Amino acid sequence: MSATGAGMPVGGLDETEPRPRLRDLVAAEWIKLRSLRSAWVAQGVTAVAVIALNTGTAYDTYHYWTDRDAAERAQFIRDGLPLSEAFTVNAAMVMALALTALGALVIVSEYGSGTMRTTLAAVPARRSVAAAKAVVVTAVATAFGAFVAGASFALTQEILNRREVGVSIGDPGALRVVLASALLAPVCALAGLALGAVIRQTAATMIAAVLVVLVLPLVFTDGRHWSAIAGHAMPFQAWIRLTAFGHTPTAFPWTIGGAWTVYATWTLGAVVLAAAGVHRRDQ
Repeated sequence: MSATGAGMPVGGLDETEPRPRLRDLVAAEWIKLRSLRSAWVAQGVTAVAVIALNTGTAYDTYHYWTDRDAAERAQFIRDGLPLSEAFTVNAAMVMALALTALGALVIVSEYGSGTMRTTLAAVPARRSVAAAKAVVVTAVATAFGAFVAGASFALTQEILNRREVGVSIGDPGALRVVLASALLAPVCALAGLALGAVIRQTAATMIAAVLVVLVLPLVFTDGRHWSAIAGHAMPFQAWIRLTAFGHTPTAFPWTIGGAWTVYATWTLGAVVLAAAGVHRRDQ
């Protein structure tokens, strides 16, 4: 008797079998990510690099503090620089680029090895597969961001406290800096996942990641209205706005709420784009 005659649809699972639950798919995706040694090595190197950049800046301030006169020290505190050293621009750029690459790696590694065919043969519900990948990427990247941002804040302020200029998490703006820095990681990781789902080629995806994370935020400036609006829509510039102490007025200002909205929009948009990329395109 043929497979069709026995009630088994050609190319599909038995209709009587229950559909995989999302938590089962999440568990499967977690196992896949956990088996990628390169992902964990990359996260470890990135964490060390980011924390080192932040603590190194704080140590420079500590080391050369006695070279400043009283006016310079007062200006340093008044400008909120102790808080800005909790998570520096260079550290944020490194983390954003690394987490975008990590998010892309989750999916392009499967397309590159061909294992995505096996995954979609076992689970034809492609949107569910994409959703599971997004859940795992979000969870891992958020944990990474929380650890790096929290460790950076604690270590940098402990160093600065030796000169009695450190801030606590309860000081104005401190919690926002830590949250914005921590959440930059999952936003960028999901952006990488979306790029990987659409492009599917490792080299091209990494080039696109550099353009999105590093190049475009530098190209768009506040000099013109259209450029300011485009720049304000980028996650990295949103992070800059969220971590700025005493926001400097510009010709085209935007709000803290607007910056959080950029985070939320990129998160939702990346998930939708990743699901569409997996669902609509053949192998």
